[in-house]
Amino acid sequence: MFLAEEAAKAAQAASTFNGFDVFVILFTIVIAIGVVRLLASPKKNIFAIGFGGISLVVFLVMDAVMVMSWMGKI
Repeated sequence: MFLAEEAAKAAQAASTFNGFDVFVILFTIVIAIGVVRLLASPKKNIFAIGFGGISLVVFLVMDAVMVMSWMGKI
């Protein structure tokens, strides 16, 4: 019984998944859709494209770090 409790505690401590991770992925998808729509529009808004592009890069880096921590690489 004690071994099962210790194994469960170790498995829970090793888990790096957080509920916020889902929202980060969803925000990344929404930002990507926005940047694609801005690039496809006939009237270009350079400021919005730049802001969206920088935001997309930041969120993609966050996603990469998050997935690498899930895999135990970080």
